Amino acid sequence: MSNTIQKNLNYKKYVVSSKLQYFKLHSSKTEKTFAEEISSSLNHDSKFINPKFFYDKKGSDLFEKICSLPEYYLTRTEISILRKFQPELSSYIDENFRLVELGSGTSVKTRLILDVLTQLHDSVDYFPIDISEILTESSEELLKNYAGLHITGIIDTYEDGLEFLKNFDKKKNLIIFLGSSFGNFSPNDGFEFLQKINSTMKSGDLFLIGLDLIKDKQILESAYDDSQGVTAKFNLNILSRINAELDADFNLKNFSHLAIYNEEKQRIEMYLKSLVNQSVVVSKSNLLLNFKKDELIHTEHSHKYKLSQIHELLDSAGFQIKHTWLDDNKYFSLTLVSIKSDP
Repeated sequence: MSNTIQKNLNYKKYVVSSKLQYFKLHSSKTEKTFAEEISSSLNHDSKFINPKFFYDKKGSDLFEKICSLPEYYLTRTEISILRKFQPELSSYIDENFRLVELGSGTSVKTRLILDVLTQLHDSVDYFPIDISEILTESSEELLKNYAGLHITGIIDTYEDGLEFLKNFDKKKNLIIFLGSSFGNFSPNDGFEFLQKINSTMKSGDLFLIGLDLIKDKQILESAYDDSQGVTAKFNLNILSRINAELDADFNLKNFSHLAIYNEEKQRIEMYLKSLVNQSVVVSKSNLLLNFKKDELIHTEHSHKYKLSQIHELLDSAGFQIKHTWLDDNKYFSLTLVSIKSDP
């Protein structure tokens, strides 16, 4: 990585050990971006908060709890597919690939991919890209279990992290985007994001994406509004983050969690609902917000897909489909693609 590229992207490099380093945006830029985005999104008639801001330390911890809930089928279903397809994956990555992950979390699913790579190669490079600093914790845990692993983390958005990686070197990448996070994008933004990934890929690179499939409405709504209230805490935590980082005075008791499945648009819609008429000050964004009783703040969409829609979407974005894996119930899918110029 040249010093020029590092400087232009406003990153600072941290070297933890000979096997772990990471790049992080200077804090002043991160805070400015958060304040500016909140100022814009909460100033709309239809208020919203970008779901990428869910994942501060507490939000990431809460999401890991969600993943183990009985109603949240997504994680255990995707893990079952990953375990089943491990032998098949090795036939696609028999050369020396680097693993690039969009959204590392605590890397539970990552290990199932690393198991394949470490069986094929003595030394494996892993580049997790995550907006949360949980990346550094999960990386240190991985190094305890994989002797030949070398990790270069990028603490940033997926788009900027991919741009960072684009000019890094000529090594082949296996890029993975697991957990159905792609469903958070609007259709237009999702298509542009896939094109962005495609534009950063070299000949020989591979991209593995997890996508949730359409199923019974009750199963979907229960997955996003669990009986223990963990998802509600996760949703409300975004207001706590605004309070802490932007000097706001949201009273969390005045908001409730709401999750509904919109069958026409094939998506879960998640909101924070104002329980009373109220005013909120966000000092660092210079905002005075007035909420009416029952007014909604949109925090997340999670789109669900038909298999035919997935293949059409990936094809339109410039990908060549290599293989799609499903679980026995056909709840979830994993699709491996390359860029179309590849044979």
